[in-house]
Amino acid sequence: MTRIEAAVMGAVLGAVSPAIVVPRMVQLIENGWGTKKSIPQLILAGASCDDIFVIVLFSTFVRMAQGGSASASDFVGIPVSIVCGIALGILTGYLLSTFFETAYARAHCVRNSMKVILMLGVSFLLMSVETWLKGIVPVSGLLAVVSMACVIKLRSTEFVSRRLSEKFGKLWLAAEVILFVLVGAAVDIRYTLQAGAVSLLMLAVSLAFRSIGVICSVPLSLELPCGQLVLSVAVLAILITAPLGAIGIDASYRKLLQKQE
Repeated sequence: MTRIEAAVMGAVLGAVSPAIVVPRMVQLIENGWGTKKSIPQLILAGASCDDIFVIVLFSTFVRMAQGGSASASDFVGIPVSIVCGIALGILTGYLLSTFFETAYARAHCVRNSMKVILMLGVSFLLMSVETWLKGIVPVSGLLAVVSMACVIKLRSTEFVSRRLSEKFGKLWLAAEVILFVLVGAAVDIRYTLQAGAVSLLMLAVSLAFRSIGVICSVPLSLELPCGQLVLSVAVLAILITAPLGAIGIDASYRKLLQKQE
């Protein structure tokens, strides 16, 4: 495995699993555990930013692996895409929240369900902007989506923010199933079993830094030489660390967090 391929592996194992973190943090928020200090909200925000940062690095390393070499422009593009993504998200969030406020001021109140649909549509549009500007200006569509949501939350009342959070939480119930179905469809369990004890050792070392990978099938679809190995190690990470993470959260939150009545 080359250094670039090792970097791809590290980026995969450095990601946080939304399938474990998101539903449990949403449940803690709904039940009032740790909400006084906004601990579940901080974990959700931290996990999202962590995954976005890792995906940006992952995309860069994959391009290097495909080209066989690394250039200075590849590394310069990382901070540029982060800054541009945040700026685009802030602008979009401000315009969208202004539209909601203007509609409300003119007695044309936009229902929360419609707000969710509009935000989802704009989110897909921001992701497409990243593709449209590829080769011109590097932009992180994921960071733009997160920044947009943050601006809308800051400019909305607490009641509206809570209602939007609840509706997006319900959408995650279906998205979670789709996520695991896609992961299962991409897995060749025979190759995973052949990875052997070396993969377990690699996983144990990587767990000192991060716990799980969720972008594992991309190198395989791009036909990189390390694709099968990256996918296999990531699947092992899911099979081992996902249950441990879920059990750890469920067993410790009552002892570590305070419930707000």
